[in-house]
Amino acid sequence: MSQPAHKIRIGTLQVTIWRNHGEKGNWYSVNPSRGYKADEGWRETDSLGFDDLLTMGKLLDLAHTWIMHQQQADAKGRKESAQAAA
Repeated sequence: MSQPAHKIRIGTLQVTIWRNHGEKGNWYSVNPSRGYKADEGWRETDSLGFDDLLTMGKLLDLAHTWIMHQQQADAKGRKESAQAAA
C-alpha cells in the first residue's frame, strides 16, 4: 500500500492527503478522520460531532493550502522537465 503524501493532525482529528498519478499529472484527495479510544485500542472514524466541525474546517483549510503549494511545485517540475527535454 502506498504512503500518504501528507498528514495534518489537531488533537484526535486528522486529514490524510493522498497523491494520485494520472495522465495529466498528479491530483490529490483528502480523507478526514477522528480518532477514538475503544476497548481494543485506538480506532478511526469519519463520523464527526458538533464540537469537531470547526477544527476539521481548519484542518481542511490547511490541507487545501498544502495541496495548492504541491500543485504549484508539480507544475513547475513539469515545466522544467519539458524545457530540459527540448
